[in-house]
Amino acid sequence: MSSAHFQQLCADIQDALPRLFIPGVGFGLIENGEAHAAGFGVTSIENPQPVTPRTLFQVGSISKTFTGVLASMLVEAGSLDLDAPVRTYLPELRLSDETVAARVTMRHLLNHTGGWVGDIFDDTGWGDDALARMVAALADVPQVAPLGEIWSYNNAGFYIAGRVIERISGQTFEATMQERVLTPLGMTHTYYFPWEIMTHRFVVGHEVIREAATVARPWYIARNAGPVGSVVSCIEDMLIYARFHLSDGLAADGTRLLSVESMGALRGLTTATDEQDRYVGLTMYSAVRGGKHLYGHGGATRGQKAQMTICNEDGFAFILLTNGDYGSALNREMEGKAFTFVLGLPTPELTYRTLPEAEAGMLLGSYAMASTVIQVTREGERLIMLVVDRGGFPKKDSPPSAEQYPPMEFRFYDESHFKVMDGPLKGTGGEILHGADGRVAWFRLFGRVHKPV
Repeated sequence: MSSAHFQQLCADIQDALPRLFIPGVGFGLIENGEAHAAGFGVTSIENPQPVTPRTLFQVGSISKTFTGVLASMLVEAGSLDLDAPVRTYLPELRLSDETVAARVTMRHLLNHTGGWVGDIFDDTGWGDDALARMVAALADVPQVAPLGEIWSYNNAGFYIAGRVIERISGQTFEATMQERVLTPLGMTHTYYFPWEIMTHRFVVGHEVIREAATVARPWYIARNAGPVGSVVSCIEDMLIYARFHLSDGLAADGTRLLSVESMGALRGLTTATDEQDRYVGLTMYSAVRGGKHLYGHGGATRGQKAQMTICNEDGFAFILLTNGDYGSALNREMEGKAFTFVLGLPTPELTYRTLPEAEAGMLLGSYAMASTVIQVTREGERLIMLVVDRGGFPKKDSPPSAEQYPPMEFRFYDESHFKVMDGPLKGTGGEILHGADGRVAWFRLFGRVHKPV
């Protein structure tokens, strides 16, 4: 039986789709342990098919949590030590900083503290050597922060983590995931390869260009991204996955796949991130609100955005899969409503401050990373950011997006944390990190650190 909360959220989602130019979504909710699922809209504006709870979506970086689960299984099997140098398993590992290559551990990879440029998306082919070739291609990637000192979201570290898993298991990453995770959980509609996906109903991503949805191409994600972000799944299977986390490591038949302790480590409050009181454990992001431990992960591919959030104390899980570029805004909006309706959590009310003239002046200028430049200007007392896409996603030679973000206001709610106040990134959090001289050393947005230029 569908709950009143689920029905209300379904109505709100349907109302929001045209406003956010999103053609279709899959929605799953577990409330007090009872699962509900629905699909809305269409798979593609060019070849529209109805979205159902079994329609396949790219879940993006939620894939990293699958990698964390698999790595934890190898730890429990005694074949992986998270704190041993990666070269214990991959003696051939080369990075631009030899001292980092010699000291980096699996824990650094899983909690995003490796410190090198993370948004590397080369396509190394569809052969079984795709991950090995990708790891070799990281040898010249610049090191931008000290190893283990600064959290900065790092996709590239998960190529290495996946290759470690291949070396330990003696088979491909996908085969090991299927054998140890997907099959035991009963996730029969979760895939990595396009030739598996194309025989089922699946969505395509959509970009927003001049306030209209346009099919995003290319659709596929390179094979080497298996550990990083190329899981394709549906609401039915993602609800199975959420139940695995809610049960602290049990499959549906009661078989224990991971210990309670290992499940806790996945969502541990261990490494501070870019928002106040938000942490990352071994791949899962966590926060405590109103005494409730909320954890999960988001995902973003070309024109597809996803979110999964879980609360074990209340038997709660929220999963939203979208095929539109503004899906992140829908995820934030509906997740917030679910927290209020289902968990009874009040909407956080932040008190924003006006920066003194000198402090605001120190922020003005440009901050860069591999794929993005952030330009900070001021209009009266308002701080404005312009986020400029430099290209390089989903491939290294991909051109910048045809539709750039508009200028957006951001405001600080404490000494270092801010929120974007308007535009497509409304509600997105970020942080300023100061150096010993008091100047801005890093501007952190999208979880990535940008250096002053």
